[in-house]
Amino acid sequence: MNPLLSSWEAPFELPPFDTIEDADFEPAFDTAMDAASARISEIADNPEPPTFENTIDALELADDDLGKVLSAFYTLASTDANDTREELMRKFSPRLAAYSSEITMNMALFQRIETLWQNRDTLDLSDEQNRVLMLTRRGFVRSGALLEDADRARFRQVTERLAVLGTEFSQNLLADERSWFMELADEDLAGLPDFLISAARAAGEEKGADAPVITLSRSLIVPFLQFSSRRALREAAWNAWSRRGANGGKTDNRKNAAEILSLRSERAKLLDYDSFADFKLETEMAKTPEAVRGLLMEVWKPARAAALKDADILTEMLAEDGVEGPLEPWDWRYYSEKRRAAEHDLNEAELKPYLQLDRMIEAAFACAGRLFGVEAAPLDVKLHHPDARAWEITRNGEHIAVFIGDYFARGSKRSGAWCTTLRNQRKLGGDVRPVVINVCNFAKPPKGTPALLSYDDARTLFHEFGHALHQMLSDVTYERVSGTSVARDFVELPSQLYEHWLEVPEVLSEFATHAETGEAMPEDLLARMLAATTYDMGFQTVEYVASALVDLEFHLGDPPADPIQRQAEVLDDLGMPRAIAMRHATPHFAHVFSGDGYSSGYYSYMWSEVMDADAFEAFMEAGDPFDPETSRKLEQHILSVGGSVDPAELYLAFRGRMPGPDALLKGRGLAA
Repeated sequence: MNPLLSSWEAPFELPPFDTIEDADFEPAFDTAMDAASARISEIADNPEPPTFENTIDALELADDDLGKVLSAFYTLASTDANDTREELMRKFSPRLAAYSSEITMNMALFQRIETLWQNRDTLDLSDEQNRVLMLTRRGFVRSGALLEDADRARFRQVTERLAVLGTEFSQNLLADERSWFMELADEDLAGLPDFLISAARAAGEEKGADAPVITLSRSLIVPFLQFSSRRALREAAWNAWSRRGANGGKTDNRKNAAEILSLRSERAKLLDYDSFADFKLETEMAKTPEAVRGLLMEVWKPARAAALKDADILTEMLAEDGVEGPLEPWDWRYYSEKRRAAEHDLNEAELKPYLQLDRMIEAAFACAGRLFGVEAAPLDVKLHHPDARAWEITRNGEHIAVFIGDYFARGSKRSGAWCTTLRNQRKLGGDVRPVVINVCNFAKPPKGTPALLSYDDARTLFHEFGHALHQMLSDVTYERVSGTSVARDFVELPSQLYEHWLEVPEVLSEFATHAETGEAMPEDLLARMLAATTYDMGFQTVEYVASALVDLEFHLGDPPADPIQRQAEVLDDLGMPRAIAMRHATPHFAHVFSGDGYSSGYYSYMWSEVMDADAFEAFMEAGDPFDPETSRKLEQHILSVGGSVDPAELYLAFRGRMPGPDALLKGRGLAA
């Protein structure tokens, strides 16, 4: 039998990755898709009057088998891609879009939902059921359920084409990232610390090269730009990194981006919205483009001023090195690292031995234990890749979740870091506990040596584990509102909030231990590191806010015929410092163009940061970063309830008020 369609007998019903073959996916997909479609038809054609149970509950459970197949497939496709899996992604994406349209444009099904909605006051529903009903109806309407005839047909075409384009965008980006690397001769190692040389040698082995190499993995290229004294090599590396998706040929994403923006605008207008941004933001906390722009500009002004002051200092350092001409993007990190070493007596090479991956994982678990009483125990199970590892998460001896960490970069893994699930928490149809995966792209060390992280890497680890806690501590009935199924500008609150515990001195004192000596980080180094946490924040904030504003402007008004030109116009209007680039330029802006998730929504990280800065302040006001009562309220009002309540209500229940941007500016060192 196809292992994807049989009962999964592995511990915790994990997918049987050791027996799944790529040839199993398409027939399993076909079978599960047909079964799901048949169940949808049964619900829509049910001769009995609609009830919550025979309509909404039935819809929630209709595609369980399809979800199992897809969770296993996309885990492999995103973390260990190959030609077969990429071809399957191209096949599956339009079919899944068509399946979604088949559901949301089924008028008999929508009429059952509409009947329930119109009579909701007579149904004796729980608060969560009312929320699920509202979200279900809203999802149908926003997916074209009320459209007729030609508009309905065109909406389906647009949706399916967008699915194809998003998949192509991701695969083009991965192809560019996978194909480029730069071999380093002995003389090219000048200025590079041992940890980077070691990681470059490991990358060279993976690429089959006889020399250390720099790839386009962030964990390699960023430290190379920080430390390499060879300016020409920094420029070559920077150009390759910044031109991902814009190298011409079949992997060029510029036409894809233009078509995606055009189709999104058309889709919004079919639904009678002024712009795609208006459509997208309607369901978020921000609600309107004006609210988003207002927050971003409030942060942009002090951030730009700080960055320009820093640029003047770095330009002087460049001139002192005898370099003529202006400061360039491939210079910033190099001279900023030298300045940090001088002003804070601190450099990345000194810190890294104290930030071991295994110890930072322990720290993330330990903080969760103190805050929420959970414990983690290693599991010996077959996973999707040999580098991945798993833990059982329990509380008071009771199983809570399975947590999987896949931390190392490889050519077959898409870039970035993310949290996903093989299974979401729910109670409908049985008490289903989640299986959660954190995926990162840290540099893999040579065999037998510990993996060392930058401080930014360690923050990423804590960030993604914050998302994982949101999934693992979920306690709702319906999967539709489980875990991270919340407004996009609320979903980053738990993840960004969890980053704060990495900065708690007692956490670092215990877990930041030297890879060779085992000694704790010296108090003076710890103090210097924490004092430098807002160092170069002008640069970091400018590169982020510029990306968020470009994303917003792309989706307002008429779609640009040439997104690259529009990007340049937006940056020019902002007065973008010439030596700072957008964190994600259009051709590799996967957040925005690989799917709709963060389209018009890249601002979400900053919107959530306003709340996370204020939320951690609640612990500080209590006098203890692990205050039990504040932890209890955080779990009760934020982490356990998912999207079962409006996010503004959740935050008000936790904090008693909505925050302003003051705590954010203070936390970033940008307050006046």
